[in-house]
Amino acid sequence: MRELARRLGALSGWRRLAAAAGLGALAVLALPPIYAVPVLLVSFTGLVWLIDGLDGGPRAGLKALVLGWGFGFAHFIGGLYWITNALLVDAATHGWLAPFAVAGLSLYFAAYPALACWAASRVRPGVPRVLVLATAWAATEWLRGVALTGFPWNLISTSLAFDAAAIQGAALLGAYGLSLVVVAIAAAPATLGAAATGPARALPFGVAMVLAAAIGGAGVVRVASAPGAGAAVTDVTLRIVQGNIDQRLKWRRDLAQGHYRTYLRLSRAPGGGAAPDLVIWPETAVPFSLDGNPALVRALKRAVPADGVLITGAVRTTPPGTRPRRVWNAVVAVTQRGIVATYDKHHLVPFGEYVPARKFLPITKITAGRIDFTPGPGARSLDIPGLPRVSPLVCFEAIFPGAVVAPGRRPRWLLNLTNDAWFGRSTGPYQHLAAARLRAVEEGLPLVRAANTGVSAVIDPWGRVLEALPLGRRGVIQRRLPAALDPPTPFARFGNGGFALVACVILLFALWMDRRRTAVDRK
Repeated sequence: MRELARRLGALSGWRRLAAAAGLGALAVLALPPIYAVPVLLVSFTGLVWLIDGLDGGPRAGLKALVLGWGFGFAHFIGGLYWITNALLVDAATHGWLAPFAVAGLSLYFAAYPALACWAASRVRPGVPRVLVLATAWAATEWLRGVALTGFPWNLISTSLAFDAAAIQGAALLGAYGLSLVVVAIAAAPATLGAAATGPARALPFGVAMVLAAAIGGAGVVRVASAPGAGAAVTDVTLRIVQGNIDQRLKWRRDLAQGHYRTYLRLSRAPGGGAAPDLVIWPETAVPFSLDGNPALVRALKRAVPADGVLITGAVRTTPPGTRPRRVWNAVVAVTQRGIVATYDKHHLVPFGEYVPARKFLPITKITAGRIDFTPGPGARSLDIPGLPRVSPLVCFEAIFPGAVVAPGRRPRWLLNLTNDAWFGRSTGPYQHLAAARLRAVEEGLPLVRAANTGVSAVIDPWGRVLEALPLGRRGVIQRRLPAALDPPTPFARFGNGGFALVACVILLFALWMDRRRTAVDRK
């Protein structure tokens, strides 16, 4: 182990950068849907050894930034390649952007691992470096989630979503806190390459393995003590409709009636058990504006179950003739009385739903229409007749830890309407689903997911996927809505504050160890 650490640390120039990129690409295999989690031990241990090789050299901090950038660039290229699928939906207009978009975004996102590696290079090798890397990695994930509108996709903690027991720690520390733990454990073998001899050299790694076993065991106990899948439920029977409409066909006006008939047929088809109280269609299942269109609202009423509700994704606009004209990506609740509640997506996708600095960029947004979408006022909890209070989330609004519930109005469930047809048959829909599972565990709330092409799912407050429709299949899910946890989870009460506190304590401990070792060496 020590010889391997020496050889890796001795690399320089392009070889060191290539090794960092290779380790970053390898770490992609731990993400959904592959979940080859053990590769993280290789990736992060190797990353620490590369940083160790810079100690005492000229411009060590700058070189750590560069190798962190190489690690992150390859990691994000591999994890976000599916962005090209969205740009190729209208290849004639946006296809030329595909290679530049993925490479450009990856170069930007790589700045965050680069900062984490720079921070790790400022302390001594061994336990201090491992802890600083883990803390800085999680902190920069949080920063990536808030800077420039934020994009906390593929947090390293999503690698644990292969099993509900593995992500139970999110109920306490959230996804960012889990990322800190994952990186600390994955990088712990780097301490085995230290110069120390005897049992003391293996102590940090041993502690990390015990910590991993304890966290996993606690998760197993928490899930095992939870009620069975059919026990903790409400009296609401829901039906999720997955229309599986190809994105290239979705907005064609000549096919609109056929799309509507598909959703209507699936909504009204006989199902096992009781008739549904709630029918759910995915994001923009109604691709035309409901405002000022009473005929369309009347048509939607045909899909409303008796004494029940239809919730669908739809487009809302200002009344015809109004200036400026505005468009919202909305969630609309319809009963036999008409529209009873709406929610407008507030966290819009840059370049997908609007173009930042439009005056200076000669490009159009990826979604249909020339007008940019307008953001809604923020997270909301809706009170819809006959249903428990719900917090709607449109598309990637479900990937933001601590930002899925309106303050002071705790809902009883989360509803994620999305159109993952943009991702095609790629890893993207599975990564999106994994993020949604973490939100359910964090908030202690069931999460219902309606996706146009999949993966639609019903997820309970422990992150268990009770039922799902596979990617690329047309069909329905019908089952009872799971009940929320009472009392709320610690994360639901304190948000990312718990993660911030733990991160500060670990960072102070690492800096204390670093200073203590420096003082000993000077004596």
